[in-house]
Amino acid sequence: MIFWIIKRDLLLAMRRRADVLTTLFFFIIVVSLFPLGVGPEMNILRVIAPGIVWVAALLASMLALGRMFSSDYADGTLEQMLISPVSLSALVVGKAIAHWLVTGVPLVLIAPVLGIQYDLPVESLTVLTLSLLVGTPVLSLIGAIGAALTLGLRGGGVLVSLLVLPLYVPILIFGAGAVEASAAGLGSEAHFSLLGAFLLVSIVCSPWATAASLRISMG
Repeated sequence: MIFWIIKRDLLLAMRRRADVLTTLFFFIIVVSLFPLGVGPEMNILRVIAPGIVWVAALLASMLALGRMFSSDYADGTLEQMLISPVSLSALVVGKAIAHWLVTGVPLVLIAPVLGIQYDLPVESLTVLTLSLLVGTPVLSLIGAIGAALTLGLRGGGVLVSLLVLPLYVPILIFGAGAVEASAAGLGSEAHFSLLGAFLLVSIVCSPWATAASLRISMG
């Protein structure tokens, strides 16, 4: 069932390519604007690059959160999912994976290219890419909880931001910190360990919390 949900959501996303491209272009534009505003001083750009890329990735990931459940809620599919014998947590896992494949993976792939304009060395680009690879699934899993809690509410997009942004802060700190630690020669293993721990906790807790939130919102 999880694979069916992933395949279905990916097909729907391909039919709405503009939504997918909006997330990617938002990420590219935000990351590319900072060098124009800060100036060509490479030492400054190398220092601020990890934080800028991670903040842009975080905000870009949030753009698509409102659509994670809204279309299924609007056409009644979500209601059928709730009363089906299949575990709702499994359905949530499938939708979170589809969200990450549509929004997170493109950001991971384009991040090294964008990092070049900040004059990041190859090692820092590698760490940046790996940190996004581990961290962006957490953004989708945590974001699913906020999307479920605000389902059907007026102004849900703003409420999602208020709910999930505080939960995103640790991922932002350790994701950007991994690159900074690597650039300083301190090693990024500790940061990756914490990012991995956040990912495991999110995989265990987020589907359950999201399923409960959906039942509350649909109740």
